[in-house]
Amino acid sequence: MNLEGLLLALRILAGLLLLAFISVLFVMMWRDYQAVSREVASRTQKRGRLVVLRADGTPLKPGTSFPLLPLTSMGRAPTNTIVLNDTFASGEHALVTLRGGQWWLEDRHSSNGTVLNGYRIQEPVVLSAGDVISVGQVDLKLELD
Repeated sequence: MNLEGLLLALRILAGLLLLAFISVLFVMMWRDYQAVSREVASRTQKRGRLVVLRADGTPLKPGTSFPLLPLTSMGRAPTNTIVLNDTFASGEHALVTLRGGQWWLEDRHSSNGTVLNGYRIQEPVVLSAGDVISVGQVDLKLELD
C-alpha cells in the first residue's frame, strides 16, 4: 500500500470518527432535552388542590378551590400562590412543596403558626389526602388527584 492510499484511509477513518462523535453528542443532547421537557410538563400539571373549609373574617367562601403546584406558597402577601386576606396570616405564612413524590407542609416562621389536623407544626411534615391545614382563620383541606 502506498503512502497516498494510507493517508486517504486515515482521512476516511477520521471523518467516520468525527461523524460518530457528533452522532453521540446529538443523542445525548436529545435525551437531555426530553428529560427536561418531561420535568417541565410535570411541574405544570395540577396534582391536587386545597379547598377552603372555613374562612372566618375573610372574603374567601367555603368550597373555593386552589390548585396545588409543586411549590405553593400561602399568606397575606400578593406574591403568594394562594393569597389569604386574613389579618391572622403572615405575609409569607406557609409553604406546600412536592419533594420526592410526597407533599410537604412547612411553616415560614409565621407569627401565629401553621396548624395541621389540629396540631401546630414546628418543622416540615409530610401531607396526606384529607389533611386540614389551618392558616390564621382559614382551614384548607388537601385533596389529591
